[in-house]
Amino acid sequence: MIGVRLVQKVSSTRVFATVAPHVIPALDRAVHRLTRGKVLLSAQMLPGVILTATGARSGVPRRTPLACMPGPDGRGWTLVGSNFGRTGHPAWTANLLAHPDAEISWKGADVPVTARLLTGEERAAVWKELLAFWPPYAAYQARVEREIRVFRLTPRNPAGSASAGKASTGGPGPA
Repeated sequence: MIGVRLVQKVSSTRVFATVAPHVIPALDRAVHRLTRGKVLLSAQMLPGVILTATGARSGVPRRTPLACMPGPDGRGWTLVGSNFGRTGHPAWTANLLAHPDAEISWKGADVPVTARLLTGEERAAVWKELLAFWPPYAAYQARVEREIRVFRLTPRNPAGSASAGKASTGGPGPA
């Protein structure tokens, strides 16, 4: 438990917010590619996915490694646009707002999903769960004036369909 608390404390700092966005995603993409979608380094501390979403302006698929909070039913995921507590919304959130149909790589499987931005009371209830799940989100929100975007991803295909359980065969591309 000391290791988790130390990581949470370090990840709440401004220095981490400056360095992490340049280092962690690049390492995650490289390891994910080398292991054919089976491993994300950052997922050793928090569950993680590789999100593939269509670029809001470019229309080009963008792959982004992200921490996630799996749903209690095991059939959904919550993504937090914290941007490590930096001022702007991360680009992937604009991509999901423009194109909610996306895909995630989850534990080596490619899963088509639909994203929905949480608002109001629903967002507030999920935000409490997120703070219990990963307390540094509170420090991230305290550093910025914007409301951090929270998305709920749900699978588009019924469980057991061919594409919902298909293993990832390719590595991530540029984000």
